[in-house]
Amino acid sequence: MTYQEKKSIVSLITAILIFGSYCAYMFPKAPGGADSTESFHYWGSFVIILTLVSIAAHILISIIFNIAFRITTGEKEPAFADELDKLINLKATRNSFFVFVLGFLAAMGALVNDQSSQVMFVILIAGGFISDVTGSVTKLYHYRRGV
Repeated sequence: MTYQEKKSIVSLITAILIFGSYCAYMFPKAPGGADSTESFHYWGSFVIILTLVSIAAHILISIIFNIAFRITTGEKEPAFADELDKLINLKATRNSFFVFVLGFLAAMGALVNDQSSQVMFVILIAGGFISDVTGSVTKLYHYRRGV
């Protein structure tokens, strides 16, 4: 397996573990009122904290992955990205953004259909998670199968 494949797998597992553990911790604390100020405060802080925790964890795990990769294989991280790497990254970014936009539109559609703001936030958060997973899976797929 190449460095890029291993990095994609680690990124995928990291995204699933971070999102799953954070949601398992935070969802039981969700307020009962549908559209109260407390509800908006909860969901706003949920999204901001999830974003910050996810960024910090991805950076930390990327550093740990590079150290472990270097220790186990004796190789350094590739210092450059060739045309294939750039093309795969562009395809993964495109697919990820496409899924996120679909999730955003679904969240706005929930509001149009008179759903509560909690439903909108859950759809928006799930769309963000699925878009992150889609990007990692796309990278893994293209590194394994080609472009």
